[in-house]
Amino acid sequence: MDSVLDLARWQFGIVTVYHFFFVPLTIGLSFLVALMETLWLTTKREEWLRLTKFFGKLFLINIAMGVVTGIVQEFQFGMNWSDYSRFVGDVFGAPLAIEALLAFFLESTFIGLWIFGWDKLPRGLHAACMWIVHLGTLASSWFILAANSWMQHPVGYVYNPDTGRAELRDFWAVMFNKVQLGTFPHVIGAAYMTGAAFVIGVSAWLYVRGRRDDQRLHRRSIRMGAWVLFGAGIVVAFTGDVQGKIMTDVQPMKMAAAEALWDTSDSCAPFSVFTIGTRDGKEKKWALEVPCVLSFLATGHFDQKVHGINELREQYQQQYGSDPGARYYTPDDYTPIVPVTYWTFRWMMGLGAAGAGGAALILWLTRKGRTPTSRWFAPLAISVPLFVLFANSMGWIFTEMGRQPWVVFGVMTTRNAVSPGVSAGEVWASLLSFSLLYLVLAVVEISLLRRVIRQGPDEFVEPPSPSLRPPADDADRPLTFAY
Repeated sequence: MDSVLDLARWQFGIVTVYHFFFVPLTIGLSFLVALMETLWLTTKREEWLRLTKFFGKLFLINIAMGVVTGIVQEFQFGMNWSDYSRFVGDVFGAPLAIEALLAFFLESTFIGLWIFGWDKLPRGLHAACMWIVHLGTLASSWFILAANSWMQHPVGYVYNPDTGRAELRDFWAVMFNKVQLGTFPHVIGAAYMTGAAFVIGVSAWLYVRGRRDDQRLHRRSIRMGAWVLFGAGIVVAFTGDVQGKIMTDVQPMKMAAAEALWDTSDSCAPFSVFTIGTRDGKEKKWALEVPCVLSFLATGHFDQKVHGINELREQYQQQYGSDPGARYYTPDDYTPIVPVTYWTFRWMMGLGAAGAGGAALILWLTRKGRTPTSRWFAPLAISVPLFVLFANSMGWIFTEMGRQPWVVFGVMTTRNAVSPGVSAGEVWASLLSFSLLYLVLAVVEISLLRRVIRQGPDEFVEPPSPSLRPPADDADRPLTFAY
């Protein structure tokens, strides 16, 4: 691995996948913390306030780490992908600027109010701050996913041959790209799954290892997380089905690669449960298949045609030319790496289903006030966050790798997006530096989370309920600063 293209792709993949460990957890935890505080306000149960403050600490650690890794990710575009940045800058400028100026500042402002406003804001207004933070994470996700969806299905632009750039012509077409309409609810549902699974795992560990008098509190958060995880899993399954049909429409090669479907099936295309192929992924040796299911997943009908890799490759060669800059099998191949696309697609679905199934089992074990006593309850509950977290990562790897050799589908290949003036040695230096930095950040993150989790929720302390109205005898007093 000595070419700039290979190194740049590895670096961007490492940075992006690492950063995305924190993103869905931030979105999911902001929702759950806001919900816990709202439940405390409505039920007056002290357990919900203790859980709000406890998981609020874990949320703040996670979002801080997410911001740091996100900043590093931004450097990638200028360092190794300057030709890509130059080409898409006019299109990406609007959604990413709005994300930074609106969504990110909304989140940061109201996070500050939530942290420092416990004894300064009325209780309802304080809870509203975390709901606004959550809305900010949703808005941030919308604009970022709109930019990514444009890479999957470029719309609302014109190509300027004089400047060699894509120029934005229809902002709303980019914002409401049909890929975006399928991707956004799917990603947000997966984020709710991640946050809920994290709550289950932490609470289950404390349920088993913590104080006996806190088991009722942890059982409550376990069931809350399990309900959210199971419900979000249903949403993810439904939106994933919709997204698969959209993907077949705009990127049929990705669907064909996801199923290792080399030859076009005129009707009743089978779904591959398990396939053994050659090492280069060009042929299959044996497959366990379910008849007609792929046709339904791809088109909504059991008897519809699904295009195979070989036919699509010939079509793309005629449409885009014989030398797109792809470099996987032959210079004129428009096929992604089939083994990677095939297996990440299955790991995404399998791990996601395992997480939702684990939530359903936890709900059954804790039904009607039952106390789980099985030896495998704790390993099951602690494993659920790992299932869901890695399902998210596999989904993003599938989404981006399945688009190859395109960085912008049908418009710009990944080979043509690399910075022309960067050497392999420079990329190696930054790759090793970022990897070392992320290793240090991982140690810091795990240490902080472990310390807070081991301490468990603080004892209940009734917070003040201040009013926004100044007291009648409010005289001029010296200003103070506290943190």
